[in-house]
Order: sequence, then structure tokens, then C-alpha cells
Amino acid sequence: MKKIYFLLFAVVALFNSCSIKFNGASIPPEMKTVTVNFFENNAPLVVPYLSQQFTEDLRTRIRNQSRLSIVQTDGNGIFEGRITNYEIRPVTLTDNTQTNSNTQGSNRLSVTVSVKYTNNINPKQSFEESFTRFKDFVLSGSSLQALEPQLIKDINTQLTEDIFNRAFAQW
Repeated sequence: MKKIYFLLFAVVALFNSCSIKFNGASIPPEMKTVTVNFFENNAPLVVPYLSQQFTEDLRTRIRNQSRLSIVQTDGNGIFEGRITNYEIRPVTLTDNTQTNSNTQGSNRLSVTVSVKYTNNINPKQSFEESFTRFKDFVLSGSSLQALEPQLIKDINTQLTEDIFNRAFAQW
């Protein structure tokens, strides 16, 4: 009987010492603030609103998935960087039998962001890294200008998730 109580006590103690975070973030309790500097667009092909949208999307992800406060300067964590590539290229060709020539089928929009994250609480978790994500699309009668805002939104969602996880999810 004593063995059962001991085993039960050990299981309870084990679960009390563990902490489970459903969003995957493991932010130390002493980290309270983060600064997200403006990400300048240095890509050869520049979309005027991309810098502002990416910067705001990263701030929103941090606000929504952590308890951290965003401050203008001197945060416990600092994100800075730049957009280094914005590229659209064909990825598949289709046969247009009416004109006997190949035309673009599927296209790919790729965005690369170079990020420097400085963790002032635990400098070992700081990093400087590039992140690239893409989204394939077919024009099919639509213009690129009509599809581009949603494509950028989808790519920003992927990029900000990668950056957030790299900074705060210590798997």
C-alpha cells in the first residue's frame, strides 16, 4: 500500500513540476518587453506597403501569442532586420493547345527576411538568420495586383510564425 501512495505522490510531483505551453512559447518570466524595429525593404523588387505590413504582422503575432509588451526602445528582446528578397517566378508550364505554345501555369511568390534577434535576458538565445517562405498561385484571369495582398498576407503569416518560434519556442 505504501508503494502505491509513493507512486501516486511521484506522479503528482512530476506533473506539478512540468509546465505545458499550448502555443509552444517558452518565454522566461523575467522577459517582459520586446522591441520590433521597422523592417526596411531592400529587395530588388519593392512593394511599397510590404515593410510596414510585415513589421505590423510580427508585432501582432507577438502580442497575440505571448504576454510580452511591445515597447519602442530597449526591450528585453529586440527584433530588427530587413526584407532582402521579393521574387515572382513561374514554377510550372502548361500547354496552351490553341496557340501551340507554352504559357505560365503556376507562379511562386517568395519573400526572404533577414532577422537579428537580440535576447538581453539570455544572450545565448540571440540569433541572426534569414527566413524564406513562398506561396504558389495561378493568375487564371486575375491580375497579380488583385492577388498580391492576400499572397503577402499568407507569406507574412508563415514568416512571422517561423521567427516567433525561432525566438521563443525552445523545442
